[in-house]
Formats: sequence, C-alpha cells, structure tokens
Amino acid sequence: MKVKTILISQPEPKVENSPYSDLEQKQKVKIDFIPFIHVDGVPSKEVRQQKIDLSNFTAIILTSRNAVDHFFRIAEEMRFKVPDSLKYFCQSEAVAYYLQKYVVYRKRKIYVGKRTFPELMPLVKKYKNEKFLLPSSDMLKPAVPKQLDKIGITWKRGVFYRTVVSDLSHLEKVFYDVVVFFSPSGIKSLFENFPDFEQKNTRIAVFGNSTIKAAKEHGLTVDIKAPTPETPSMTMALEKYIKEHNKK
Repeated sequence: MKVKTILISQPEPKVENSPYSDLEQKQKVKIDFIPFIHVDGVPSKEVRQQKIDLSNFTAIILTSRNAVDHFFRIAEEMRFKVPDSLKYFCQSEAVAYYLQKYVVYRKRKIYVGKRTFPELMPLVKKYKNEKFLLPSSDMLKPAVPKQLDKIGITWKRGVFYRTVVSDLSHLEKVFYDVVVFFSPSGIKSLFENFPDFEQKNTRIAVFGNSTIKAAKEHGLTVDIKAPTPETPSMTMALEKYIKEHNKK
C-alpha cells in the first residue's frame, strides 16, 4: 500500500528547512505533527517537598530543553539567583545551544557531551568534587541513575516536570498511512486515548529500542525502525520505506 499521509507524534520542528519538509516535498506526502504527550511543570512547592535547595549544588546535568526550561522556571519561582559559578553539563550540543536562552554563554562554564547520556559521563567524572543536580521528568530511564552512581559522584535528582498524556479525541475517526512514535510514552498515550485501537492498515514507525519494545508489548506490528546503520534518522527510514512502497 502506498504512503500518502504521515502522523508524527511530536510537536512540529521550529526550524526552517526541517528534514520533514524536504521529505514532504520530495516524496509528495502529507505530514502532520500532533504531540501525543506534553510536559507540565511541577510547582516549586513540590520541588521543595523533594528536599531540594538549589543553593546546595555547584553543577547541573541537563539532558533536554525541557530540563533547561524547568530548571530556570523553578529558580525564578524560588527567587534563587543562579550563580555565575554554576557548571553546566549538557548532554548534547542542541541542549547547550538552547541554554543561551537563559545565560550569557561565554561567561559560563559549560561542558558538552556528544549526544547520548553515557557519552556525557566521562566529562562529569572529571569533576567528582562538584555537587550535581539532575532536573528531570517523572519518567526517567533506569540506566541514568545507575550510570551516575557508577562514576561515584555526589548527585541528586529533582522531578521538575511531568510527562502527561495529551487528549487525542479529535483523531478518533482520522486515518493515517503511517504513525511515527519516538518514545514508550507516545505508545502509552495512543492506548490511553484509544483502548480499542486496531492497527489494521496503519504502518507503525518507531525510533529507539525502548519504543520498539513498547510497541510490541501493545501488540503493534512495527513496519519502520530507526536508527539503523542504513537509516540513522527517522526521516531517512521513512524515505526508504516510501520509495519502496510508492513505486508505480
């Protein structure tokens, strides 16, 4: 079956010349972006109940843009002036670049990993004497605390935001040829919104092993997978699949 419509279960990228725009134009498909999950900030009162005093930390580990936004939101709500001496350990260049929304980059001590959390660990390990704060969602991969404990640093997790299932009732009678998922939370959202969901002719695309596992646990057939050596990005995986199935 040909692919004409694709639903991406994430917000639309806020960049010009997104790879999805290129895919849409090249392959003559329609792509919609509808977030299946969204983030709600945890009130500062709840953060205090977690026994977190921001003045106790000399370094912060930032794994996402959400972590950046909600750390500075909590600091503002607590009337805490973030010191210039605070060290920032960013999981990727994208996170470090986003940090410029809140700090003057050249005046701060910012350390940047390559892309994944394990790749950031050697950098963190070099600063064992720091006291690290990890602002996170209520949903944290079990591997993250294990890796931080393993390198023997002083650290504390703070739940600063929550991952919440979005209301998708407006999609009840809408059909897409391909639905794309990037996290187990997205799969969870699909079945919380539509407990009786039947895949039928919908092709399922997933990014990452944990998402593949969640899809299979919910009885979904996974048609498109990324990353792979041949297709390291989701857009490449989609393009390959479309080219194969849209041949006349």
